[in-house]
Amino acid sequence: MGKTTIIGGPPGKSGGPRHAAHGVERIDVKAVNAAQHRELYQKRVPVYPKLAHGTFRKIKWVFLFTLLGIYYIIPFIRWDRGPGAPNQAVLADFAGRRFYFFNIEIWPQEVYYITGLLMLAAFGLFLATALFGRVWCGYACPQTVWTDLFIAVERMVEGDRNARIKLARQPLRGKKLVKKIIKHTLWLLIALMTGGVFVLYFHDAPTVVRGFFTGHAPPSAYLFAALLTFTTYSLAGFMREQVCTFMCPWPRIQGALTDEDSFEVTYRDWRGEPRGPHKKGEPWEGRGDCIDCKQCVAVCPMGIDIRDGDQLECINCALCIDACNAVMEKVGRPKWLIAYDTGRDRIRAREGLPPEHHFIRPRTILYGFLVTAIAAVMLYGLTHRSTVDLNSLRDRSPTFVRLSDGSVRNGYTLKILNKATEPRDYRVSVSGIEGMTLKAVGLEGDGKSVLVHADPDKVREVKIYLTVPADKVRTLKASTPISIIVEEKSGKARAVNKTVFLSGKR
Repeated sequence: MGKTTIIGGPPGKSGGPRHAAHGVERIDVKAVNAAQHRELYQKRVPVYPKLAHGTFRKIKWVFLFTLLGIYYIIPFIRWDRGPGAPNQAVLADFAGRRFYFFNIEIWPQEVYYITGLLMLAAFGLFLATALFGRVWCGYACPQTVWTDLFIAVERMVEGDRNARIKLARQPLRGKKLVKKIIKHTLWLLIALMTGGVFVLYFHDAPTVVRGFFTGHAPPSAYLFAALLTFTTYSLAGFMREQVCTFMCPWPRIQGALTDEDSFEVTYRDWRGEPRGPHKKGEPWEGRGDCIDCKQCVAVCPMGIDIRDGDQLECINCALCIDACNAVMEKVGRPKWLIAYDTGRDRIRAREGLPPEHHFIRPRTILYGFLVTAIAAVMLYGLTHRSTVDLNSLRDRSPTFVRLSDGSVRNGYTLKILNKATEPRDYRVSVSGIEGMTLKAVGLEGDGKSVLVHADPDKVREVKIYLTVPADKVRTLKASTPISIIVEEKSGKARAVNKTVFLSGKR
């Protein structure tokens, strides 16, 4: 008689996951689940990147301080826009329903400019990726920039790679406790500055800074500052490479944007293999230039070995290039064992052929064309945008009125938006039907036009009535297209709104 397996039965007295008694095998479900959990999920191995020295490390320092400087300084730059307008150079003013970027002012109805900017950024990133792989991830991504800063602080407090590894093995007391408190305090201050400065892009910076620590800042300022503080502290301080590997979709997307002609950080195995330790004075014949020192692994912020080939985790920061070049100089071998290279050139190098760089190819032409076209359209729109906007709303009840003399009248509500920073006078007229007269409530006119005054950055609402004589009504259709025209007195700004006149015919 065979054994019977009972799932979910009580565990055996032996304490193991299985216990056989009287031909019956019992399974400890908790123990089995724990074993499966250990197999499916591996605990994160902390990465302690070593400080690299070289060209690409210097470039990363330049990017880090430049981008952080731009982020922290821009809200405090002033820009005079005239009386009554905010003087902050870059401001997303939700209360005033405006976005200001130096001398550019974007209104809610011009949100297409924001769309164009996002498209420009997306296709620009596609072009950069097609040419140089994940260069954005390695140098300019906010996660990379702030993680680099947090690692620099960690290195300043706890020491370089070996010192940090040694410190991690010690119990949390004494000097280790003090260093951890200092490090996390500095991290929190940086994170708070990050969250606090983000808020300044949506409010007047000096006002919010003065009121933030006295409790007089808007509630939204404290909410978003807290959110950005938490995300910066957790993502740059603890999650680091996990964000790039598991949370960010870009590593998966880039596979469709790169090809054999994209430059990426590459280990030139045709020159480095077979690898192995090398002692001074030993010949180099019959072996590769790689001495297996693992310095490329030690400096990598992602904790990977570039010698394993193309990997999802690689952010193309090129710190491994600096580390390898330094080692090659010490052992007297040519530099660039690890370098930016293309798949095509790697194959050519193995065959002893010179490199061929194909920067101009179908995908780069397409991305370049899209970037140029979108930029040209946005530039044209910004340079030719009108400083006046007009919207009209035709009366719905009643849709028309037949007067005692047989003429027909339609009512419209006009909304004239003065986008200029000074008050302006606009002349409102209408075209499309011969003999039509125009009158505005509370305004004087000659029957063909009226003069409307509009304050700067304000919407002026005007009620007008258009009347068509009885003899002209007979020639109209039920619905006749007309144009309402608003023109600044000097002729500098003009807006036209197309609508219809209802004659009452069926």
